[in-house]
Amino acid sequence: MQHRHLNHQQFTPAAIDDVIARGRRGDWEALRRALRADRSLVPKIRQICQPRLTDPYAQRYHFWMHYVTEHSA
Repeated sequence: MQHRHLNHQQFTPAAIDDVIARGRRGDWEALRRALRADRSLVPKIRQICQPRLTDPYAQRYHFWMHYVTEHSA
């Protein structure tokens, strides 16, 4: 997925937010692989998801927060 306003393919906070908000299954799989390979993405994902957890309709952010919480041990 080409991330909006970005000219690289690194998982910066903006790129992660874009993948979570607009990505499709393949994009999520790429983020999951990157997360497994680089644990430094855990705090970035938490930082992105945390402000949206008060919105019960932001299910993508709830999913990713749950995922990093369960798989960061």
